[in-house]
Amino acid sequence: MNRLLPNGLISPSRKRRLACLLYESMLLFGVVFIAGYLFDTLTQSKHALYLRHERQAWLAFVLGLYFVWFWRHGGQTLAMKTWHIRLVREDGSPIGWLQGIIRFVLASLFNCSGISFVYSWFDRHGQYPQDRLCKTLLISSKPTPRGAEEALKA
Repeated sequence: MNRLLPNGLISPSRKRRLACLLYESMLLFGVVFIAGYLFDTLTQSKHALYLRHERQAWLAFVLGLYFVWFWRHGGQTLAMKTWHIRLVREDGSPIGWLQGIIRFVLASLFNCSGISFVYSWFDRHGQYPQDRLCKTLLISSKPTPRGAEEALKA
């Protein structure tokens, strides 16, 4: 269920967020595959455990760059564009680099433990804890039909 936020923006439903998350994970498979291939090619790695910590750091950097770049330039990753979800500051403006980096780190911690999804059920606007801490919002960028905002208020 979409919710009207205090600033007039609309929060996407949990169902759309979950669908976006699943689609994002499929897209990230390609990103991780190419980054891993590049790492293995440049380091001449012949074994998966060779330079394991460096590989993990490299993949974390690539994933962070992917998310922060897209959030910073338009507020949407490829999956978020498909599901009409946008990341913005609480006032509706685009997020900054530092805000994006902090949100990525917090999202990595909260999502790995499952805290984000559970927290969203208790948040009055259905937002995630990383969004509350970073002063960001996930909003619906789907064009609404005329009169839909009045129906959401009711």
